[in-house]
Amino acid sequence: MTAPSLDGILETAVYVDDMDAAHGFYEGVLGLTRMVAGDRLFAYDVGPAQTLLVFYRGHTGEDVATPGGIVPGHDSVGHSHFAFRVDAGKLQAWRDHFARCDVEIVSEVIWPAGGTSLYFNDPDGNVLELASAPLWPNFT
Repeated sequence: MTAPSLDGILETAVYVDDMDAAHGFYEGVLGLTRMVAGDRLFAYDVGPAQTLLVFYRGHTGEDVATPGGIVPGHDSVGHSHFAFRVDAGKLQAWRDHFARCDVEIVSEVIWPAGGTSLYFNDPDGNVLELASAPLWPNFT
């Protein structure tokens, strides 16, 4: 049985304990534009048809009724991980920017395929990554 094709990942989620600190980081340090600001969710524009959802940990476990239907409850415990795609030519600018913003690069990896990843943490300890191609066979 062959599954219908997917068009990509529309949303990536991270859970945080301090929404104000998260907003300061995601907008102030990473430069993302906040599209939605609510009591339990911030949504940021990451690029064409790509959204970062920042959820208030412990406040999203219950189903939420909307005029269009029920959004199932969800939550996460512990530190999560996701990566932003960046051009290799911008990695040094990001290193310099992080240094100015006192954001520690906790690890830098050069992958066998030749791409580079910079790992850092958000204020809640979630592991974020800036990754340049080539890395995965579908990311060249």
